[in-house]
Amino acid sequence: MANPNNPALRSWIDIPPHSDFPIQNLPFGVFTTEERGTRVGVAIGEYVLDLYAVSQFGFFRGLDLPTEPKVFRRRSLNSFIRLGRPVWRAVRQRVSELLRHDNPELRDHEEAMRTCLIRQRDVQMLRPVKPQNYTDFYSSIEHATNVGIMFRDPANALLPNWKWIPIGYHGRISSIVVSGTDIRRPNGQRKAPDAAVPTFGPSQQLDFELEVAFVVGQGTKLGDTVPIGQAEDHIFGLALFNDWSARDLQSWEYVPLGPFLGKNFGSSISPWVVTLDALEPFRVAGPAQDPAPLPYLHQTGQHNLDINLEVCLAPAGGPETTICRSNFKYMYWSMAQQLTHHASNGCNLEVGDLYASGTISGQSPDSFGSMLELTWRGTKPLTLPDGSQRKFIQDGDAVIMRGYCERNGLRIGFGEVRGTVLPASEL
Repeated sequence: MANPNNPALRSWIDIPPHSDFPIQNLPFGVFTTEERGTRVGVAIGEYVLDLYAVSQFGFFRGLDLPTEPKVFRRRSLNSFIRLGRPVWRAVRQRVSELLRHDNPELRDHEEAMRTCLIRQRDVQMLRPVKPQNYTDFYSSIEHATNVGIMFRDPANALLPNWKWIPIGYHGRISSIVVSGTDIRRPNGQRKAPDAAVPTFGPSQQLDFELEVAFVVGQGTKLGDTVPIGQAEDHIFGLALFNDWSARDLQSWEYVPLGPFLGKNFGSSISPWVVTLDALEPFRVAGPAQDPAPLPYLHQTGQHNLDINLEVCLAPAGGPETTICRSNFKYMYWSMAQQLTHHASNGCNLEVGDLYASGTISGQSPDSFGSMLELTWRGTKPLTLPDGSQRKFIQDGDAVIMRGYCERNGLRIGFGEVRGTVLPASEL
C-alpha cells in the first residue's frame, strides 16, 4: 500500500505545476451543483472528486467503512469526520490509489470518470464544517507584542499571563462564512481619544486578521480532559481563516469583558480542509518557550507546521497587491497546547468545532498579519500601485489570503479565502 504522502506519486489527472492540490494533498470539502445537489468532495488539481459518485460506482467497496454512501451527501463534513480517524485515513488512501497514474480502475472507466470528476469552476463551495463552537486564540508572540506596544506600555508589552496560558475567547459561529462571501462593514459605537462621548456609525478601522483554523475531529464528554500527548488525535485538519475585526469598535468595548461586536460580524474560512495527515512532512519545532510551560502543557518534538502565508489586497476593479507574507511556524502556542488547555477545565469538545490561531505575525514588518500592525495603527499608510493609500480596509476592497507548504519538491496548498467589503447597512 503506497504512502499517500510519497513525493514521487503521480496522478493520471493533468495537474498544473505549483498546484495547491496534488495527489499528495487530497483535502476534503463540500460542494453543490444544480444537478447533483450537495456532495462531499476531494480537491485534485483543477477538479473536484465527487465522493458520493465514487461510492455509487462501488470504488469504496471492500474498505469495510462503517457508513452508507449518504454520508457523502451532507451539507458539512461533520458526519464524515465523526466516523473517526481510521475512516478518514482509509478514504484518503483509497482516493490516492484511484487517482494514481498507474491505476486504471477509475481512469479507464469512462462513465465513472466523467461522473466522478467535475471542474472546480463548475461547482459552488460551501462552508466545510458546521461548528457548534468557535474559539479564537491569541498565540503569536510577535502580534501580541506589537499590540501591547501600541496600546499599552512598550517596556511591558505582554500581559503577565501571556507566556503561561494560550489566551483565547469564544466567538460567534453564525457569522462564519465560506470564502467568496461578501462582508458588510459593521456599525457600532466608537470613541475618539479626544472625544467626551462615543458616537455610533460604520467602523472606520475595518481590519483583517491572517489566521489558520483547525477542525476538531474527535469530541469529548463534559468533564473530560485531553492530555497533551493525545491532543493531535482530536484534530481532523486545517483551513485558512480571516477573523475580520473593527478596531475602533473593539478598542472601545473590549474592557472589561473582551471582544464583542468588533469581532462577531463576520469571519471567513477557506472551503478545503487539509488533513493533519497530509501536513506531516512539514512539521517543525516551534519557538522556544521561556518560561517553560506548566507540566500539562509541556511537549517535545515538532508540533508546529511550516505553512507559508500571504495576504493580498485588491481595490474595487483593481489588481491584487501582496501586503503580507508570514508563516504558521511562528506560533508560540501550538495547536496541541491550545486544545489541551481548552479542555483542561472539563469543557467538552465537539466534532466540527473551529479553533482559530489568532493573528499570525512574524518579526519583519512585511510579515505582520493585520492592517493594525502593517500601518502601525494607521500612522504608516500602505501605498497601492494605483497611488491610493490604506490605513485600514475600505469599501469595495477584497482581501485574499493564501497558504501552502513546500519542501523537497512537494507542495501542499490550502487554496484561498477571499472576502469583499460592502458598505455598512443604514439604520
